[in-house]
Amino acid sequence: MNALQAMIMGIVQGITEFLPISSSGHLVMLAKIWHLNPEASGTLFVLFLHLGSLIAVMYALRKELMWWYRHPKSRLTWMIGVALLPTAVIGVLFEEWFEHLFSTGATVGLEFVITGCILWWMDSRTDGMKTEETMHVKDSLWIGALQGAAILPALSRSGLTIAGGLWRGMERRAAARFSFLLSIPAILGGILVELDDLFEDPVAAHHLPWMPILVGTVSAAVAGYIGVRFTFWLLEKCRMRIFAVYTFVLAAFILSDQIFFHRFFPPLFILH
Repeated sequence: MNALQAMIMGIVQGITEFLPISSSGHLVMLAKIWHLNPEASGTLFVLFLHLGSLIAVMYALRKELMWWYRHPKSRLTWMIGVALLPTAVIGVLFEEWFEHLFSTGATVGLEFVITGCILWWMDSRTDGMKTEETMHVKDSLWIGALQGAAILPALSRSGLTIAGGLWRGMERRAAARFSFLLSIPAILGGILVELDDLFEDPVAAHHLPWMPILVGTVSAAVAGYIGVRFTFWLLEKCRMRIFAVYTFVLAAFILSDQIFFHRFFPPLFILH
């Protein structure tokens, strides 16, 4: 992977992490189209892209984080903790399966279809009344479960969790805010888990392509900040169907390749 490819992947990761169109699905798609080997687009590179996204969301929500820091025993803390439980359980139980789907890209097209349907539905949903301080435990559990399901490559984490909040009667801005705050411990947890690979093999870490990694990380941070702010604006304007159409187009491209051309993606329904 060269620096230009790393920058493009960083920009794509940063924007799509928070726009509800699936960052991992886009990374899998780019890796397949560019025929990158697994090491070039693998776990450690994606880890640093997620680090850039983490920096972006923490800066974008710095006021909310400062309030959270001053009120550590607030209901928000309790709701975030509850939501992380099903996310962690799903991640542990299905980790190997998720990694396999990520490496093969066999289900990406179908998952983009699901993401598009969810985005289309979001614009038709009326605004609820609940906020982070008035939501119930069941609301957090549902949102956390959807975040766990979004480990699948092309299911959008932000799309599913925001949609989950709207489905449970939350205000649009509150649903997005809770989704992005929930992403902080989720992304951080994933980074800490994957750092084991870096420390267990210091020789391999020494030979990593650090320049492309640095370029990708910075690109993801800058693009991620833009993505967070843009998503808030889109939600308030009910413009999610634009991205629904976009994901449907991606799905059509991927599924046509899987069914007819077989240039980039494995045949449909062959998961082994």
